[in-house]
Amino acid sequence: MEGKGWTQSDLAYAVGTQPASINQIMNNKRSISIAMAKSLSAALGCDASEIAQMQAQWEIENAEEADPAIESRAKILSQYPLREMVKRGWVDPENREETLEKQVCRFFDVETIEDVPHLSHSAKKTSYEDVPPQQLAWLFRVKRIADEMLPPPYDKQKLMDAIEAFDGLRAKPEGVRHVPQLLEKAGVRFVVVEGIANSAIDGVCFWLDEASPVIGMSLRYDRIDNFWFVLRHECAHVLHGHGKQAAIVDCDLGDPAMESNISEEEKVANSEAADFCVPSKKMQSFYLRKNPYFSERDVLAFSKRMGVHPGLVVGQLQRKMNRYDFLRRHLVKVRDSLAESMMMDGWGDLVPTGK
Repeated sequence: MEGKGWTQSDLAYAVGTQPASINQIMNNKRSISIAMAKSLSAALGCDASEIAQMQAQWEIENAEEADPAIESRAKILSQYPLREMVKRGWVDPENREETLEKQVCRFFDVETIEDVPHLSHSAKKTSYEDVPPQQLAWLFRVKRIADEMLPPPYDKQKLMDAIEAFDGLRAKPEGVRHVPQLLEKAGVRFVVVEGIANSAIDGVCFWLDEASPVIGMSLRYDRIDNFWFVLRHECAHVLHGHGKQAAIVDCDLGDPAMESNISEEEKVANSEAADFCVPSKKMQSFYLRKNPYFSERDVLAFSKRMGVHPGLVVGQLQRKMNRYDFLRRHLVKVRDSLAESMMMDGWGDLVPTGK
């Protein structure tokens, strides 16, 4: 404009707009649109793209700084199922008294966001470094709930007594209702938290201290056979003192494809769990005698002799036969029965915690 000796009104006339429009641009009250950049280019003989770039650069330089919480959310979301954690009520982004970053730090029991496992390459080595983030979020939720429980000190003999009592509960789905009370009397903190999608978690065993073992279950498969197998598997870990140094997170339990590369601790727990569901020698004898023709009547009769629900026999037969459609109707659900005797975190419910 100065080079041409034009006023704002002259430029407005050349461009074909109102003088007020040019005045607003000159006083930083109106940005230059792409259409206006082309009009100014035609009137003043300058590059339209250069005008547009200058406008964009000016807007970036004068815009307010981004909310610091955005970077924190993005960092957490890059590793952890943050949206699922919010949905479950584990953290609350609407909390005005505590930032999301502080809530996540509290959730993982650390001082700063840099100390949250998996969020910083420079973070200190921890016992959780080999646990994938999604599984770790679930594990810490189990731990948070277990911290709030006040059972008596752990008694190994009472846990063995509880397991013996489990024998009489396997015949009916509603038998699972007695499990929480029996474990509490033995000093075992029993926690059920709905699994996070794609985490493949079945259960976990860890210790808060020498007298406080914790068993966590996800009920990923709401089936009577899976419930008893996973529960007895985790009880075996506790009985043998496994999980004291680092939490044992069990995934895909009972999957034959996973059994070729497991630790001795897992082999022991798998063996005891399978033998608990149906005595292994008797199961093998029944299988060899009837294979490959297993009638439903034979299965029901064998289950009755063993004193277990048919679903426990069907579950083992399915794995042995690699036929997961076999007598599926006997794999009954147990979650609703269990919910009658304990609070479970997930499926629309939130276990309240003081922290």
